[in-house]
Amino acid sequence: MSVMKALSARPALRWLVPAAAVAVVVGGGAAVGTLAATAEPSLPPRTAKQLLVDLQTARLDGVSGTVVQSADLGLPKLPNLSGGGSGSADIASLLTDTNTLRVWYSGPDKARVALMGTLGETDFIRNGTDIWLWSSESNTATHRKISDADIQSRGLTTLPMTPQEAADRALAAVDPSTEVTVGRSATIAGRDAYELVLAPRDKASLVGQVRVAIDAKEHVPLRLEVYPKGSDQTAFQIAFTQIDFARPDDAQFRFNPPPGAKVEESTAKPDAGESGQHKPLDALDDSGITTVGEGWTTVVVAKGDKSAKPADQAEGAKVLGMLTPVSGAWGSGHLLTGRLFSVLLTDKGDVYAGLVAPERLYEVALEHR
Repeated sequence: MSVMKALSARPALRWLVPAAAVAVVVGGGAAVGTLAATAEPSLPPRTAKQLLVDLQTARLDGVSGTVVQSADLGLPKLPNLSGGGSGSADIASLLTDTNTLRVWYSGPDKARVALMGTLGETDFIRNGTDIWLWSSESNTATHRKISDADIQSRGLTTLPMTPQEAADRALAAVDPSTEVTVGRSATIAGRDAYELVLAPRDKASLVGQVRVAIDAKEHVPLRLEVYPKGSDQTAFQIAFTQIDFARPDDAQFRFNPPPGAKVEESTAKPDAGESGQHKPLDALDDSGITTVGEGWTTVVVAKGDKSAKPADQAEGAKVLGMLTPVSGAWGSGHLLTGRLFSVLLTDKGDVYAGLVAPERLYEVALEHR
């Protein structure tokens, strides 16, 4: 069985988080330590192919637990545009520092993620067709109705909230662009786990390795670590520190706004359309997004938004002022670089981004200007 065949039949055990709940990738970096792992346990040998099959056949009826997530993306310290201060449970903090989340899952239409802060918490809740985004600090909630098509259309534009979702994305790049091997076993959240190591074959990628720790019994990811090329320090990691595979009570997914809460009803539609597919380059409009290339060196292309409001333009100017001015045969603009990715914002308003060095973005910008 090929690697891709093993993955294609794999059940969708994704944690569903709408793109509206996650900010774009701008923010500072923070030192990241090693998350919840102890001495290496003794486990029966398993090959990489066997571990992939384990993932394919895993069945996750329900789970709850505590997740710790850290990011050290190597970005410059940019202006805080979210308004949240230190200790606030703002979604944008997932791009910086170390964060604690509580998670509950009871099937594809019942999921809850709570980002815990010292000053409050922010909750994302899906219960059937109801989606809630709740901030205890500001006592505000946003509600909307959503369909499966909405969820699928937003699947590639969110920051992963759990090891499962992060692993789903990493595994989507497997074969033929990825070398897959078995790493060391570990004990994570009190459970024995195997480790699957994914390494891009294309050396143009800034990603060195992705390491996925897989529960030896339940076959679901317990931890994911992403290492930049040439580094032994993680740039991103997310892991369970406590986990329970019992199905959570349905009460966890019912949300009633507390007294005095400000509730907004949202009718926003997914950015990528009902199909969830990006448009080809020759069909782009002012809000179109497409991709160039495949695998780990894919470049995302977003055309400029000429309808931006003055307030948005002012915030954008703050960010641009912190970035490096660049120019070339492709034109001119500003560059944001990190340990895992690069983002090019042209003066025309177009955006090019990928897990690649800036030179690759310049090539794509020249080809598709």
